[in-house]
Amino acid sequence: MEKWLGAALDYVPQWLSYMMRVTDRPGCTVAIAHHGKLVFEDAYGFADAAKGINLTARHRFRVASHSKSFTAAGILKLREQGKLGLDDPVGRYVKGLHPAVARATISQVLSHAAGIIRDGRDSGQWQDRRAFLNADELRAALAEKPVIEANTRFKYSNHGYGLIGFVIEAVTGEPYTRWIAREIVAPAGLEETEPDMPARKRLLFARGHSSKVLLGHRVVIPGENPTNALAAATGFVSTARDLALFYAQLDPAAKKSVLSVASRREMLRRQWRCPHSESERWYGLGTMTARTGDWEWVGHGGGFQGYITRTSLVPSRGLSISVLTNSADGLAPQLGDGIIHILRTFAQHGAPTAKTRSWTGRWWWSVWGAADLVPMGDKVLFASPGLFNPFMEASELTILGRDRARIAVANGYANHGEDVRRVRKNGRVTELWIAGTKVVSERQAAAELKRRYRA
Repeated sequence: MEKWLGAALDYVPQWLSYMMRVTDRPGCTVAIAHHGKLVFEDAYGFADAAKGINLTARHRFRVASHSKSFTAAGILKLREQGKLGLDDPVGRYVKGLHPAVARATISQVLSHAAGIIRDGRDSGQWQDRRAFLNADELRAALAEKPVIEANTRFKYSNHGYGLIGFVIEAVTGEPYTRWIAREIVAPAGLEETEPDMPARKRLLFARGHSSKVLLGHRVVIPGENPTNALAAATGFVSTARDLALFYAQLDPAAKKSVLSVASRREMLRRQWRCPHSESERWYGLGTMTARTGDWEWVGHGGGFQGYITRTSLVPSRGLSISVLTNSADGLAPQLGDGIIHILRTFAQHGAPTAKTRSWTGRWWWSVWGAADLVPMGDKVLFASPGLFNPFMEASELTILGRDRARIAVANGYANHGEDVRRVRKNGRVTELWIAGTKVVSERQAAAELKRRYRA
């Protein structure tokens, strides 16, 4: 493992623990793999906030639309075996469809370009007002005319992936959940992943949580409801570890994978640009593509009642990052982007040198929150751990001596060119002066607030 990556992984939990405190979310698990090997895994907060059950990395989450990547991988595996083609019309395998739906190709459905309705005329399954559709109900919905013509634009559809589940069942002669577990999940070496609830065995399971907005407090959401005929779209239950390792196998450069290199390239290839979006996003076959800073990633997100999740593969760096949160207002995409920002900043500047290594630690501006000294290469960055990109417009310090530094680069509104000094007591650094401001330890900052404002 490169030295810069080791240094970055030392800072990631410092940032995550702070973000979980300031955002007041129930729980989060994170896993990072590098070239297919797990290099980081951690858990924060609660699996059930009402009962005070601490979250662990072994707790499973509802990972929702991550299911689409597994389903697409299943189709490509069947294609490798010569059992179907991506250009085959879905009506060749599934009967009773509307003629326009039947003419859509497997590739069009996988890339959300078949024009199929997103969640049906009654999508109450997403508010826990009804059960997820059974096979008969989904077939009845697919017998209706598509919303728009096929192959005209990207239009996300959970019903479409339910249809792909029917294709897999028709080709294999087995229930989708049984086949996908045996042919994709097990060969990928995933020991903590199930295609749907209920799980086949007892497991640690993280409960979902509502936001606080409606009631002023969070409500625990069981999260155990089966998704029935929509398992291929949204049923999967997994851990951050398993997801990081699975998406690592989708990298065309991966040495171990359930798919051939050609199939992986086809899955990750951009098919459709997401229209009417402020950010540049694309969709492939069961994978979404976006960019965080100058790092392009491929992966998927998921939203289930009380859960928000995301996994990102950065092929250019051989990194996969999975972030699972168990609340309806979970910050998985933002935390995932933040981790990528941390990794790319360390990759740019490198591991700290002997001269900068000791210039580290969290310091507090009293009422203004915390700041982190983060050494990288021959400089020290002044990070803001309360930001989703902690190094956005970060000041850079040049070390001049054991306890002296200068702000070499800073935003025009900051303290560019001014001095930084450390103050020691009995050889230990007890306070830090950033230009004319004294920053102190968390304990000192808390005591200062209590004393000054009679808290």
